[in-house]
Amino acid sequence: MSPDFDELGAWLRLLMVPGLGPVPARRLLAAFGSPQAVFAAQPDAVRAVLPRFAPDALNADTGWQAELERTQAWLQSDQAQAPRALLTLADAAYPAPLLEAVDPPLVLFAEGDLDRWRRPAVAIVGSRNPTVQGAENAQAFARALSEAGVVVVSGLARGVDAAAHEGALQPIESGDMPLAGGTIAVLGTGLNEVYPKAHKALARRVSQAGLMLSEFTLNTPPLPANFPRRNRIVAALSRGTLVVEAAVQSGSLITARLANEMGREVLAIPGSIHSPQARGCHALIKQGAKLVETAQDVLEELRLGTPTPSSAASADAIGAGSDSAVSHADAAGADPILRAMGHDPVGQDALSARTGLGPAELGARLLELELMGQVARLPGALFQRLARA
Repeated sequence: MSPDFDELGAWLRLLMVPGLGPVPARRLLAAFGSPQAVFAAQPDAVRAVLPRFAPDALNADTGWQAELERTQAWLQSDQAQAPRALLTLADAAYPAPLLEAVDPPLVLFAEGDLDRWRRPAVAIVGSRNPTVQGAENAQAFARALSEAGVVVVSGLARGVDAAAHEGALQPIESGDMPLAGGTIAVLGTGLNEVYPKAHKALARRVSQAGLMLSEFTLNTPPLPANFPRRNRIVAALSRGTLVVEAAVQSGSLITARLANEMGREVLAIPGSIHSPQARGCHALIKQGAKLVETAQDVLEELRLGTPTPSSAASADAIGAGSDSAVSHADAAGADPILRAMGHDPVGQDALSARTGLGPAELGARLLELELMGQVARLPGALFQRLARA
């Protein structure tokens, strides 16, 4: 699957040429046919293809030989928990959807099930600091989509990304649905430099029951500029991008914009008009993104079939605050405090005014509901009813 030693060295050397990005590199490859031929080309021939590029940079000492040895050792390690490969633009196994990106990666480091990208996929992205409900929505949508055979793609970041990977893994790790879609994690670091470090165990699970991808060489640290770059891979691998929660300046909106530019669908879950974490989703909806309330909405919009009965149930359970979910809960005789809370964050003083309960009684009841998993305590002394209640 991976190229031979000499070919691998040429690709890594090309990848590491200073000042040469993926687009110019592809122009050189188109002109000369292979990385080896690029480095054998005369300077005048290189200038004819890239007039503004200094051919001397091709001979720069970038340490690519050490990188080659490191990559070979990584590929052949007997400590690997899952199959490893390095895919190049010339490799038949290179993910075809990535070729639709403006600047597809020259190489991809991969660990896990290389066939995972061949299945229909949906990206789930959102805030690194979601509300409790936002994280639960991401996990439940991901699980429902995975149960329906759809691969969930995300970036292994904190918050919504991690929740999406968790949800997508559950049907596979339970042992009940080995053919579930699972998940693909696209990293903004080298595959051996998981970020954040707290997600090392999650990354290991993804590689064992899904696929890990990175365009960055091994040992690449978490550089801020690399994370927006990985977003184009997340968008390109997916038929659509679902934004769960996002502030107006969220990096998730970059992924949504890239998806739109590639002709992919953009979908968003609405939230409270009072929540800063919902404003990015609302902005996307105003711009034409599809408003979705259940996984069924996602499947129908992307023409991906219908979920299994269990996934349909889990999708309905997270109705994202829809009127139908509220009316269903009320019809079932929801707790009067929950009815008074609605689905927006609310302070204890306001809730006391709505219910007529004193601070001590209300505080005790809120604690009870919190322990039952029906209410979440938010920063700023706020409380929020969880949709599953």
